[in-house]
Amino acid sequence: MINLLFQGQVELFILILIAIIISLSFHEFGHAWAAKKFGDNTAERMGRLTLNPIAHIDPMGLLMVATIGIGYAKPVPTNPRNFNSYYASAWISAAGPGMNLLLAFITINLLVLAQNMGWEYLLQEGPVRFLSYMTFINLLLMLFNLLPIGPLDGHYILPYFLSKQTAYKYSQLNAKYGHLALLSLLVLSFLGVPIFSTLIDFASKLAQYLIIF
Repeated sequence: MINLLFQGQVELFILILIAIIISLSFHEFGHAWAAKKFGDNTAERMGRLTLNPIAHIDPMGLLMVATIGIGYAKPVPTNPRNFNSYYASAWISAAGPGMNLLLAFITINLLVLAQNMGWEYLLQEGPVRFLSYMTFINLLLMLFNLLPIGPLDGHYILPYFLSKQTAYKYSQLNAKYGHLALLSLLVLSFLGVPIFSTLIDFASKLAQYLIIF
């Protein structure tokens, strides 16, 4: 990301950063909304049931996004004792990536609709770039967060697809080594192992299946 500034592409840097902030805010709002639906209003009481980026953006996480292109938002607080369903944890975790999928669906179809209808304002370079990046960033966020390692959403979802014994062992291993596994994944990617490039390719292909117009 920071390379864009060094290359003089300030407007593109700002455009992508805004798209990431919006995407992260919707992601965390999705968690908070689902938590309330499943009986826990902890996030709501702490001001997280909102689309206001100020409530969700972590300064250090945003700095990481601006420099290395990978960061994080503030985790949404929940209290499992308030959950009214055995599957609450899975659904709440899936709500964040689900919100990213919804945003991607809306933005890519808005772009296609603008092209089909000849809406000149949305067909200018700025709006086209923004909608394209919103689609791509949200699909990438969805796929990345569904990885079942470390603190990512996927590690709350995977146990529901495993036997109780296997789920217990997996949860123990992830609690002990999950963060290390995620860090190793990031390091390997920066060293050239095509981990994120694979996710990027998958996101690009997935976008085509979201078009309904």
